Amino acid sequence: MIEFRISTPQDISCIMEIWNKAINATHHFLAFEDRLAIEKELFTFFPTVELTLACESSGCIIGFMYLHDGHMEALFVDPDYHGQGVGKAMVHTALAQSPELTIDVNKQNQQAVGFYTRIGFDQVGHSEFDSQDRPYPLIHLRYRQHSGN
Repeated sequence: MIEFRISTPQDISCIMEIWNKAINATHHFLAFEDRLAIEKELFTFFPTVELTLACESSGCIIGFMYLHDGHMEALFVDPDYHGQGVGKAMVHTALAQSPELTIDVNKQNQQAVGFYTRIGFDQVGHSEFDSQDRPYPLIHLRYRQHSGN
């Protein structure tokens, strides 16, 4: 059973380990220099915000997400737990807090694009660059229930 809790500064090494494992599994398109820059930014940023952690009953962290003003800024699951409902449970937790949830997904991360569309998100736009003006196109998604369909 998955349990949720808010992150503490002591969780940062585990959070970054999950981020690295997830990036290795799904973000092959990232240039090495960009990956290092993003990792450095996140290592500084994550301790300053409240992340929602998904944990096993033993307390082991298996995923995390960051919500800000109804937008899911990040959702990462340890690849050892992909396909086991962790990501879906995290999205449902986010929807309980923000029913009009939006998320941006890297276009090259087709695994994530497929995941979000399967669980009820529709494309509402796109950008040619990520939020840091790097050349990684984004697909903007909104939860279907609130997309006017």
